[in-house]
Amino acid sequence: MKRSLLIAALSTVAAGSALAQSSVTVYGRLNESVERQKTESGSTSNSLTVLQNNASRLGFRGVEDMGGGLKAGFTLEHRLSADTGASTNGTAFWGGAGESSVYLSSNLGQIKLGHFTSEAYFATSDATDLLNHGTGTSSDALYKYLNDDNNKVSYRTPSIAGLTAEVALLLRETAQPRNALDAAINYSIGDFGLGLGYERAPNEDQQFAVRGSYTASPFTLTGYVQRYKNESISKSKTIARVSGQFDIGAAELHAAFGLAGEIDGAGAGEDEGKARQFTVGANYNLSKRTKVFTFVNQTRVSAVDTTASGKFTALSVGVRHNF
Repeated sequence: MKRSLLIAALSTVAAGSALAQSSVTVYGRLNESVERQKTESGSTSNSLTVLQNNASRLGFRGVEDMGGGLKAGFTLEHRLSADTGASTNGTAFWGGAGESSVYLSSNLGQIKLGHFTSEAYFATSDATDLLNHGTGTSSDALYKYLNDDNNKVSYRTPSIAGLTAEVALLLRETAQPRNALDAAINYSIGDFGLGLGYERAPNEDQQFAVRGSYTASPFTLTGYVQRYKNESISKSKTIARVSGQFDIGAAELHAAFGLAGEIDGAGAGEDEGKARQFTVGANYNLSKRTKVFTFVNQTRVSAVDTTASGKFTALSVGVRHNF
């Protein structure tokens, strides 16, 4: 009898544990390249050969399954320079482009709190960065990213027939005029994808972008158009980018081109010259986790009033490894 009671008690404990299993995963990326970089501003120029860090990171993810479809989880992601070990987040170990968040999710969606990347950015600009996915000197230099990602509270819907929506408030915790806002919608059907992104900053600056994608193996074509408004001077500009990828076995051929309009403000700090960026490159996937890559990237900015003209060019060969 006592043995039966003991077995029953142990079974109950085991069943409870099964409903609340948790796991923690260590992950990261080391992404380094040797680059020849040339910076030109007015009549001056400077050339350097550098070991370029491309958003290397170390992170931890955890999830607890509490049963009935309810889960809790977290992400802690630190950005670092792989060649020196220095933090690329400044004094904030998890801040900057890193992440520090906790969430609850169920069949009704996900609520997330902390510091994490803009939903609007992922839906538009990041989705067009096919070569190196928003990292390093080949990343999209023209997209207007308005908010600092701090003090965020977000809600994401479950996927409904290929559609998801996300909205986040960025609580200013100060006497700012209002909280900032991120919002995004993603929709996919067959070979087609659509992304919408909106941001409002505490100073009332706003941006709205729409992205379209088409994939028909071995070819992918994607692009976005963004409209940015500087509310303090009531002036706007348009930014657009298109990129393509062609797969040949383990190799990928890439090309991207972007344009940005100008803002001619009333004084220093309000001017933004016309800009353009082009990138051509290739990846070769040695495995699912490791690839080698090369690219040429150039960004040009035209002079406007208090803003000088400038050009940045990079020729890169690198290695990217995920773990």
